[in-house]
Amino acid sequence: MNHLAQVFGSIVAPDAVTGLSPDTLPGKLVQRAISIFIIGAGIYSLFNLIFAGYEFISAGDDAKKVASAWAKIYQTIVGLTVALGAVALLAIFSKLLTGSYDTLLKPSLPNLR
Repeated sequence: MNHLAQVFGSIVAPDAVTGLSPDTLPGKLVQRAISIFIIGAGIYSLFNLIFAGYEFISAGDDAKKVASAWAKIYQTIVGLTVALGAVALLAIFSKLLTGSYDTLLKPSLPNLR
């Protein structure tokens, strides 16, 4: 083991994880993943609405293009509603099961060794 340390050098933990204990690290990973998915869904929906609006504006009198643009707008709104509904249901189930709204949204998982 000492020989490997001499060959590869020492490994320093990144600043983002130096203050975390090994018991909270998996929970933080899940928290970040949930946050990234929620933010990603919002950004994707925003861009999809902008592009569908542009497609609607540039459709002119072509009924097929107008219908396609409206379909994209409806699908984006339904998708965003489903994503927000999933977060709301997760918060409701969290409140029913644990007494706190954010227990399942911000989990604290033990280290799975």
